[in-house]
Amino acid sequence: MGMLDEGALSELERRDPDAALTLLAEMSGATDERLRRLALALSGRVMVRAASPRGAPRPGAGRIRSRRWEPGVDVDVDASLDELMVSNLAGRAADPAGLRGPGWTRPATAISLVLDRSGSMGGARLATAAVAAAAVALRDIEDYSVIAFGSSVRIVKAQRQPRAVEGVVEDLLSLRGHGRTDLAAALRAAARELSESTASRRITLLLSDGRATTGDDPVAAARALDELLVLAPVGPDESGVQARALARAVGGRAAEVSGPSAVPAAIAGLWP
Repeated sequence: MGMLDEGALSELERRDPDAALTLLAEMSGATDERLRRLALALSGRVMVRAASPRGAPRPGAGRIRSRRWEPGVDVDVDASLDELMVSNLAGRAADPAGLRGPGWTRPATAISLVLDRSGSMGGARLATAAVAAAAVALRDIEDYSVIAFGSSVRIVKAQRQPRAVEGVVEDLLSLRGHGRTDLAAALRAAARELSESTASRRITLLLSDGRATTGDDPVAAARALDELLVLAPVGPDESGVQARALARAVGGRAAEVSGPSAVPAAIAGLWP
């Protein structure tokens, strides 16, 4: 009772990543309390490792740029050197118009990750959702939100909320699928979250089969979004047809994901 062989899990992760990620997701819902805690504690590290872009750039991150100096901001000495030297030689105070200071540019991209947790969300589907959240966090650590939905919508991470990626992963793995699929409500929630961002590009990234079983027309809700990208699960019982159709209906794009380990490449293909 309450045992988790990390060595065996690491070996399985090396041989069959999808099987290891699925097993860990299933163990996170174990009835044995100690085993569940151990699985959740390990899951953040393993899912983040599976999602690692291995040196890929983070396109959403803001950058420090030299800008005109303003009171209350440090002077960028290197960028202001000409004015500082001239004013020193002339025996006068530096002209503020000739000084430069550091300033953050706004993030180029904000993203809202929307995860379908309706019906049966266990094993591979749950692991796929967790890896997707980790992959998004690693690409754009600050300006992103995570939304899980079935018949109702849950904000796992708000757009402006600082959260460690491991905590987001653990929360997702604690979810269990249930109820109908109100896709329109989830897309409207994504629009609200993205409205909090100052980014110039705002993406909704949907992981779903695209089938709505309750609520309003999801196409109408999707048309209100700036940009829709869809991760379409495929497998023996899933073709991804409706997910791709939803993306096409609003000028978005879709990529198929056959399992948890396929998520990082699929996201990179949609959002280079």
